[in-house]
Amino acid sequence: MKQIRVIFVSVLLFAASLPGECITGGNEAVAHSRPYMASLQWNGKHECGGFLISSQWVMSAAHCFQDGRDSGFKVVLGAHSLSRAEGTKQNMDVSAVYKHPGFSMSNYDNDIALIKLNMPITETDAVKPVKFQREGGDDPEKNAAVDTAGWGSLNNLGRRPDKLQELIITVLERMLCGRADFYGWKFTSNMLCAAEKIKDTCDGDSGGPLLYKGIAVGITSNGGKKCGSSRKPGLYTIISHYTQWIDHTTTQ
Repeated sequence: MKQIRVIFVSVLLFAASLPGECITGGNEAVAHSRPYMASLQWNGKHECGGFLISSQWVMSAAHCFQDGRDSGFKVVLGAHSLSRAEGTKQNMDVSAVYKHPGFSMSNYDNDIALIKLNMPITETDAVKPVKFQREGGDDPEKNAAVDTAGWGSLNNLGRRPDKLQELIITVLERMLCGRADFYGWKFTSNMLCAAEKIKDTCDGDSGGPLLYKGIAVGITSNGGKKCGSSRKPGLYTIISHYTQWIDHTTTQ
């Protein structure tokens, strides 16, 4: 009986690592080639991503700050390795977190948050803002190639990388993502979905940017319970839908 149990567990572990059930299409990014990337850390542990949009503001996902987690964390900029001491790193305290007032935990609609750093960053080659899409801009259409990055899980067993990973994926047809066997009513006009076979974002990538032609057009938001699931591609908040809220929040 014990031998059968060991074999069964081994089969489960092998299945969890197969293509289609984990992020196998990503690669390690060139160190500091994405100087806008932010690691949001509670007690020194990476939990969510974010990205620098100005000298004192970071954009991320609202769901990262549920259950009273909108305090007691740091924003680490200029990192490639999370564990190693790097002279490029800037560890920033936070003065305020602004979650979109329309954020819904039931379907992750309006999953966007803005983080005000306690002081402006020092801009370097390893730390600098990225442009984000504004209302009326060129959002990606179906079949467009987009890219993203993060320190999220490499597979459904929760194994996390130490170094920043990046991924190129494809925007999927809206009608497909709104089908009942995909996301149904949970897929709203404020979202786009993107993935490819064996390519997907995963737990810990939330809050990171989705880029199109070098501009942040989306925020990594949600997906299926298993990363890489063909009928639960990654969901991304469309940034251009929030131009007025972003401008109001960052200038108040």
